[in-house]
Amino acid sequence: MRYCVLRAALLAAVLCVLPVVIAALWLGLGCAAVVSALLIALGWIIYFHAERAVLTALRARPVSEVERPELFRLVRELARSARLPMPRLFVSPATQPNILTVGYGPRSAAVCCTDGLLKLLSPPELRAVLAHELSHVSRRDVAVSSWSAGLASLVAVCPLTALLLQVAAPAGREYDADMGGALLTGEPLELASALRKIDSCAADLPPRPRWPLAAASHLLIACPFPPGRLGGLGRLGGLLRTHPPTGERVRRLEGLAGVVGIPPS
Repeated sequence: MRYCVLRAALLAAVLCVLPVVIAALWLGLGCAAVVSALLIALGWIIYFHAERAVLTALRARPVSEVERPELFRLVRELARSARLPMPRLFVSPATQPNILTVGYGPRSAAVCCTDGLLKLLSPPELRAVLAHELSHVSRRDVAVSSWSAGLASLVAVCPLTALLLQVAAPAGREYDADMGGALLTGEPLELASALRKIDSCAADLPPRPRWPLAAASHLLIACPFPPGRLGGLGRLGGLLRTHPPTGERVRRLEGLAGVVGIPPS
């Protein structure tokens, strides 16, 4: 995962240096300094904008322990086992079952579950997907993915944004978090079962293909849009599909549990 983070950082550096060099060659050092200042300002805007953009796209709201005591208990136990600070918890009213984590480090992480997820999964399955999300936090890949989601939500017409998402959220990111989450709980089959349910319901309850949600889709545990539903976003739609096949994720988890793989239903 560190290699993927490094690739994303190098791509972001190239995207920042290139306009500065062009400005310096064509318009002089003064203009290059202005471009540099604008890029720095844009970076900070994206930094502070990312979490709000992602949570707003899901219409999420913060919840207290009084409202969701079982959710808080599960997350607190997992965070303690993973030696992580307790993340902030949000709930989205979306009926499609899904979950994501946004933030720039363990102390700023925010986990957001949908109502559909909380209603669909059993407690062991919910524990498994929460462990998956905390694995992202432990691996610190959530920082690059959050920043790229903020950039994508601001610059919806730039193909380079989609390229950044592909670099920042490769398939290996989800495989690693699946393995990390399964090792944290010791129950890989519960995560496999949860992924099956989420994938099946995602096809039955697709959200409207809006750009803010599409820009954050790589943060979700499963792509919220079935194949073909991103067509309304133009050619960028296909590039935003960064999740590996659910069947392969399930097969790997079943292999980790030491059982024979079962074809997904």
